[in-house]
Amino acid sequence: MSVEHILGAIKLRIKRGINLAIRDTYSSDPYVVVKMEEQKLKTAYIRKNINPVWNEELTLYVKDVATPITMQVFDKDIFTADDEMGDAFIDIRPYIGCHLMGLKSLPDGCVVKKIQPNRTNCLAEESICFWRNGSIVQPMILRLKNVECGEIECEIEWRNIPGCKGLSGLRS
Repeated sequence: MSVEHILGAIKLRIKRGINLAIRDTYSSDPYVVVKMEEQKLKTAYIRKNINPVWNEELTLYVKDVATPITMQVFDKDIFTADDEMGDAFIDIRPYIGCHLMGLKSLPDGCVVKKIQPNRTNCLAEESICFWRNGSIVQPMILRLKNVECGEIECEIEWRNIPGCKGLSGLRS
């Protein structure tokens, strides 16, 4: 991926799965596949756990803020194809909107924006963009689609990359 087309990076922290679907006899061996444009990353799989804790950080390079981050959860199988356990997406535009406000040095914990769950996002509950350690962070719980149950707790945070365009060019 060439640097001149990159705006910056999203640090995606996949914290844990909540009440994921059972795909083996009594449990599942879940992992998460994350995609954004041509990028594809995945977490480790956690054996026999429908409430796995990953606490993994993945970095995605952003070329277009309208491109969502997609997440698919799978059950790792040894002898057969991995089973699907649902999917979700993150629309980063509301989060990027917080950055375009141009805020500087707010007190830690200061709420910048509240994003409500609706039919056009996968939020299971209200998500708050807030200031932490000099940056805006958005923790969220995503309800998985195309499955009987399950949620993913994650968090996004913007990272500027030296030599990249950054978000300043997006201001209107």
